Amino acid sequence: MDFRNRWSSRIQSLPPYLFARIDEKKREAIARGMDIINLGIGDPDLPTLAPVVESAKKAVGKPEHHQYPSYEGMLSFREAVAGWYQRRFGVRLDPGKEVLGLIGSKEGIGHLPLAFVDPGDVVLVPEPGYPVYHAGTLFAGGTTHYMPILESNGYLPDLEAIPESVYRKTKIMFLNYPNNPTGASAPDDFFPRAIEKATRYGFILAHDAAYSEIYYDNRPPKSFLSYPGAKDVGIEFHSLSKTYNMTGWRVGFAVGNASVLAGLGMIKSNMDSGIFQALQEASITALSLPDATLAELRGLYQKRRDAFVPGLVRAGLRVTPPGASFYIWAGLPKGMSSEEATLLLLDKAGIVSTPGTGFGKSGEGYVRFALTVDERRLMEAVSRMEKLALFSGR
Repeated sequence: MDFRNRWSSRIQSLPPYLFARIDEKKREAIARGMDIINLGIGDPDLPTLAPVVESAKKAVGKPEHHQYPSYEGMLSFREAVAGWYQRRFGVRLDPGKEVLGLIGSKEGIGHLPLAFVDPGDVVLVPEPGYPVYHAGTLFAGGTTHYMPILESNGYLPDLEAIPESVYRKTKIMFLNYPNNPTGASAPDDFFPRAIEKATRYGFILAHDAAYSEIYYDNRPPKSFLSYPGAKDVGIEFHSLSKTYNMTGWRVGFAVGNASVLAGLGMIKSNMDSGIFQALQEASITALSLPDATLAELRGLYQKRRDAFVPGLVRAGLRVTPPGASFYIWAGLPKGMSSEEATLLLLDKAGIVSTPGTGFGKSGEGYVRFALTVDERRLMEAVSRMEKLALFSGR
């Protein structure tokens, strides 16, 4: 029996998940015998760091890790998170109340609206942006109010353009810097202005900082929580996925305002049983690694960025080198749509990219590439674009 006609209205309201559609198109191209260069999904091509793997191997054999974990995470894991925040950002956290373990930051982002949003409440979502901000809002019965982040405004939302009537109904504002998909970073004066709005109207400011450790030119981004008043109004999501090449491990955390984390924790305690403790132990090892280890990874991504961006420009795309993240947000020739470009890249050149419109209507006219293949394959992608004149002939 096919129950698809019995799906709930919230499921039917969801657009197809962007990356699932990309995977389907990729499989079709592979079936046609194409050599695929996958620059679509932000999944690092590098293996998890060896000390983390070794720590996990030892931890898996410990019987104390074979039972249900606590939903909030082991205290030792939360202490490691607090120690990392102190070393990296100079931010002090109480590991007992201001740190919450997550099964990847995606889980926490999706669950946050369930803890605070009722029908009729508004959630402010950057657009283009990570699709889960809207999906979590939809599941909670809230209303998404999109904040366009445009190239002309440095990919920052115009906080003054949001009507006061919307602010008064707002429960959560999601922000994300370094930004996915644009790679933009927030200037020093932005977060204080966002904190002021959250303080004035009494909403939660939820900052997604999953890409804070992939930065270039020795310019590390700040934590949202390093700004005065941030902890009074918000939390920050982080993930080990990109920083330590641990996407499949599903380990993340949220930090900041204790009452917000308590609400999110209420959802988690009813919906999941926390992170496998052996993975938490391995994550403690990751968080304790010297910065030189991460600097080596950043150096590799910088080499890729510095080779790929000029190549894309030669191929006819408009690109500003990102200051952080491993994404390249490329502007298309005038008159070419995001979907047209994505299909052209895949069908003609065997290159998987992500259409800008997959992140929202303001992404029209752009495609996103991920620096998650080696430099040789990146330059092969450029060579194919140039040889076929996919963009330079427009």
